[in-house]
Amino acid sequence: MRNADLTRPEALVSMLRAVVGTDQVLDDPDAMTPYVVDWTRRFGGRARCVVRPETTDEVSSVLRVCAEADVSVVPQGGNTGLVGGSVPGPDGPPPVILSMTRMNWISDVDTLSGQVSCGAGATLGSVQRAALAAGWEYAVDLAARDTATIGGTVATNAGGVRVLAYGMTRAQVVGIEAVMADGTVLRHMPGLLKDNTGFDLAAMLTGSEGTLAVITAVLLRLRRLEGPSSVALIGCDSYADALDVMRTAVAPGAALIAAEVMDDTGMGLVEGLLRVHHPLAHRHPLVLLLEVVDGGTGEGFVGLEDRDTVLGLDTGERARLWKFRESQADGFATLGILHKLDISIPLSQLEACAREMSELLARASHVSGFGVFGHVGDGNLHVEFAGPGPDDDRVDRAILECVARYDGSISAEHGIGRAKAKYLELSRSPGEIRAMRAVKIAWDPRGILNPGVIFNS
Repeated sequence: MRNADLTRPEALVSMLRAVVGTDQVLDDPDAMTPYVVDWTRRFGGRARCVVRPETTDEVSSVLRVCAEADVSVVPQGGNTGLVGGSVPGPDGPPPVILSMTRMNWISDVDTLSGQVSCGAGATLGSVQRAALAAGWEYAVDLAARDTATIGGTVATNAGGVRVLAYGMTRAQVVGIEAVMADGTVLRHMPGLLKDNTGFDLAAMLTGSEGTLAVITAVLLRLRRLEGPSSVALIGCDSYADALDVMRTAVAPGAALIAAEVMDDTGMGLVEGLLRVHHPLAHRHPLVLLLEVVDGGTGEGFVGLEDRDTVLGLDTGERARLWKFRESQADGFATLGILHKLDISIPLSQLEACAREMSELLARASHVSGFGVFGHVGDGNLHVEFAGPGPDDDRVDRAILECVARYDGSISAEHGIGRAKAKYLELSRSPGEIRAMRAVKIAWDPRGILNPGVIFNS
């Protein structure tokens, strides 16, 4: 079929159905609805169709067809992103959405090397459970574990609640398989921890947000099980107070694996959502959650005798206390369509920057509600606010400019996506942006993959 023929929508859809099967190409607007709008409900657009491949060969063929037709492609995993990076933009010709959820295979765990390979569509939760069944642990963890896919978490270099102990997703990726915009398949998955044979393509693709190639499979590094842990919720007066507790409350020999924070607004919203009582004796501006590996005895905490604290020592109690943290996003969602900013700040500047952001939000007359939660141990806060319309980003810009003044990052773990493309210069120099654009052009010279993501134009 000639390129000219593929410019007709029905011809493109017919060709794609020949590749993946009739039932795996959706072009009915109602059927496409869940794929064209992201989790925040702020970002989305029109798509020509949704294609659901099952194999790497099918992904390669789909990309070759789209390249021949000069149609852009938006790779999508579980569509749990928060910056519009896995859905079409509002402008330009509608793209093909490449949904990877059918590529959900998981290999047997290699218990000798502590590694597992999986398809890009395998969910984070399913990989965690497979690792645990073999006596290992996959270190990345986040609340959307049963929806977020491994391909999506690698494409965004996801963080989560264990970064303090184990690092971001990039630290867990040992090998990768991906398909370039022209259909070329790249596969380097030998599982070697020492492999200095040129550029680390897996590291390059991790965090590339689907702009360089479509990730189809990943080889992941696992960790040995840490053993039982203890969880503490601790009332704090400020971020400086929370950081001081984090520094002083962990006993020698106990491993700190999580340090999370929630403000009183978020705690109140979760109480209403879950219909539970506040877990502490009193209300506090902030509640700090610490988890330490100490055999589940609570002896991993010291110096908390005079603090408003509650401990979780068994599986049920730990899960109950974690529920307050993992329900924060759902709690804030009750305020309506939210602006959700994911930023990181040097710990030495966290108190001052958080105070300035709070004052800024309180002064904004059109902000009807706001709050903050996040991963205080690595300086990553999630700022949530309601009131401004989906396209009104005046407050977003003010907050991101505030973060930049404190040498922070406008994106800690969610990526740039479409939402922050025009703010990239707040965190990256012109030279860095030119270098990144050069990489994009080298991998995808026609700009077919995820146009408008990371780069504003």
